[in-house]
Amino acid sequence: MLPDREESLAAVKDINATYQRSGWGTAMAKFIAIVSHVGPIPADFADQPSDPAMFGLPAEDDGNRSDPMFGGDMSATTHYEPRFDALRAASTRIVIAAGEESGGTLASRAALVVAEKLGQSPTIFPSDHDGFLGGEYGQTGKPDEFAAKLREVLDD
Repeated sequence: MLPDREESLAAVKDINATYQRSGWGTAMAKFIAIVSHVGPIPADFADQPSDPAMFGLPAEDDGNRSDPMFGGDMSATTHYEPRFDALRAASTRIVIAAGEESGGTLASRAALVVAEKLGQSPTIFPSDHDGFLGGEYGQTGKPDEFAAKLREVLDD
């Protein structure tokens, strides 16, 4: 799908390995780095150091490995390849969305490719990947505008 598919998948596998090796803070720092990265994922992305302190995250490993996102194998979702013929034939409406400020990020680039393969244009939502957040987790998108767009999409 994406031209940097192998590099992206290797970086995601490294996030899981980092979690198992070094704990949540270091893995989350790598996760933030990949979801924030604009453009193709370089081949050496997994080798780049991650500094949890840059994001206000704990650097120490508490030994806990029960995080729902990192505790399992993230590749179960990131390595999934949709059956586009089946999706195009589905009787339900499929809406592929991207954030207006997410251009060039992995999630946005993937959304654009999926929309293209489904023969549609992506629905663009206000803000970025977490545009629905209102500051409760440290990130602030445009929750009111996001909600209005979501209502519009659901009403169609």
